[in-house]
Amino acid sequence: MKSLNFKIILTLFIFLSIHAYSQVNSRDVLLTIGGKGVTVNEFMAIYQKNNIKGESMDKKSLDEYLELFINFKLKVREAEDLGLDTLTSFRTELNGYRDQLAKPYFTDEATVDRLINEAYERSLTDLRGSHIFFRLAADALPADTLLAFQKAVKVKERLKNGESFEKLAVELSEDPSAKDREANQQHPYIKGNRGDLGYFTVFDMVYPFESAAYNLKVGEVSEPIRTEYGFHVIKLTARKPAMGKVTVAHIFISIAKNATAQDSARAKARIDSIFTKLQSGSIFEDLVKTYSDDKGSAAKGGVLPKFGVNRMVPEFIDAITLLNLPGDYSTPILTPYGWHIIKLVDKKGPGKLEEEKMEIKQRLVKDVRGNQSKEVVLERIKKEYQLTENKDALKEFYTVVTDSIFLGKWDVKLAKNLTKNLFKIGNLTIRQQDFTEYLGSKQRKKEKENIESYINKMYKDFLNENMVKWENSMLEQKYPEFKALMNEYRDGILLFDLTDQKVWSKAVKDTTGLKEFYEKNKRNYMWGTRLDASICTVKKAKDLQKVKNFLKSGLDEASILKEVNTDSLKVLSIESGKFSRKENRIIDTIAWTPGFSKEMSTDSGIVFVMVKNVLKPEPKALNEARGLITADYQNYLETAWISSLRSKYPVNVNKEVLAKIK
Repeated sequence: MKSLNFKIILTLFIFLSIHAYSQVNSRDVLLTIGGKGVTVNEFMAIYQKNNIKGESMDKKSLDEYLELFINFKLKVREAEDLGLDTLTSFRTELNGYRDQLAKPYFTDEATVDRLINEAYERSLTDLRGSHIFFRLAADALPADTLLAFQKAVKVKERLKNGESFEKLAVELSEDPSAKDREANQQHPYIKGNRGDLGYFTVFDMVYPFESAAYNLKVGEVSEPIRTEYGFHVIKLTARKPAMGKVTVAHIFISIAKNATAQDSARAKARIDSIFTKLQSGSIFEDLVKTYSDDKGSAAKGGVLPKFGVNRMVPEFIDAITLLNLPGDYSTPILTPYGWHIIKLVDKKGPGKLEEEKMEIKQRLVKDVRGNQSKEVVLERIKKEYQLTENKDALKEFYTVVTDSIFLGKWDVKLAKNLTKNLFKIGNLTIRQQDFTEYLGSKQRKKEKENIESYINKMYKDFLNENMVKWENSMLEQKYPEFKALMNEYRDGILLFDLTDQKVWSKAVKDTTGLKEFYEKNKRNYMWGTRLDASICTVKKAKDLQKVKNFLKSGLDEASILKEVNTDSLKVLSIESGKFSRKENRIIDTIAWTPGFSKEMSTDSGIVFVMVKNVLKPEPKALNEARGLITADYQNYLETAWISSLRSKYPVNVNKEVLAKIK
């Protein structure tokens, strides 16, 4: 019953509210300033934004805010009449704010959220994989792309027929790390990895490769995967919970690339001996200093810089996975570099989504997957504004653009006869000559490419830029909240600049005006009753009378201090000044009568006050209250300025419309 009554009351309240506001047209003119109208919508948007949500509209507060709003608009009107909105500095500042405010309109938040969640889920798992790779340029021609794809398909077929992945990686992969590399002047003998890429996690690989790998089961081989580098056939060899970031220390016994069987046996015997000492109670750090061949880390107790799963060879990572608590250490582990005993120092796995969200979002911006959000927005723009393209007009550039463009020397006059429409988006029509100018402005010295591929790539960038530019030009028209926000920023910048000229900076720079204002109003800046006194602190009682005698004699305080403080020990200190009530604890405890006060014992010594005079209330000097006086002078200047603006720009409020709002 209560719930029903509540719904009835709520419905009635909403009806009455709608009925009340329906009497006011948001486009009605609420007031004019110098003949220029301000609508109800403009006023209410700012009023509601600057008042606490949910507060009822009070007639008095509305009237007060209206006066502030009128003052605000008067200043803006004056700034406009002075032409401040035409200054280059103003346009630059406003455009800078606009660029920032427009960014959310070119981001698809649903796509960003999906990518963040996907990246986080992947960050919880580490993968180990191998690949067979066929190199291909990102802008390769279709024929070259087909050839590389067919190579990858043949590899996939051979793998299905039972051939060894490692054998085919050595035989066919165009990743040079797959094969053994003989020693030469540049490097020693390097054993090939047979396609093994080790462990990796999210953001370690290019996005298409990463996605393919995370969708595989252990032991499974992918179909050919295209990335910006070429085609990959991927095999997933391990999947485990994420290691995160770790700090470890190690004892390292190296094995040379050209080591003999005897050399390897001696290295194994050394590491086993060290491990036995460790198990017998020897301190890890002492063993590092004595035996480790990694001299760089030996001075730090064997500690290596913090790293992630993709920064070490798989054998090293597998050993760390078995260590759970700081101080745990591994059995001797063999890697391609030699033997290690690894001690865990610290391990930090991935945090919760909310903890990792900001970092993931920042990495998305720098990663190719971040383009997915832009692509969604671009597709929306294409559909909304009905993009039409003339692909035949684009093909005409294939014959007029020459290889000289890769030297930065292409002559745009070669395309002077191209005058057809290239594409249309909304009311914006782009012609071939527009693209010609774009190509000319973008040409640089670069590696030679296929002309058709280059033109297609440049056209895509040109098209996207113009679609974004068109949508950007429509933001105020499409989104009232964006238009209102831009107006706020525009008026705010104008208001700040002009107020700074007329009030803030003027009050600081106009020293003559400030002095005149002070002289007329100095009774507003009064000292209360004050005490002209000296607070004396004497270390020892035996010096007390000597100090008082000096003070009675009229000797100045600097001379007294010089006479009394004759050795390295500071016997006397004096704090002189004009003191107000509640300014100094000691001054507040004594009688405010000329002469010496009673003596007080403190941790610093014996304290007494010599009261010179009780000062009657008097105006503060300008320098004594400059901050307060300057602030009041600014208020005075602003009041006078507003008064002159109201005379210059008559204000008329439509009381009938205002009454409806109230």
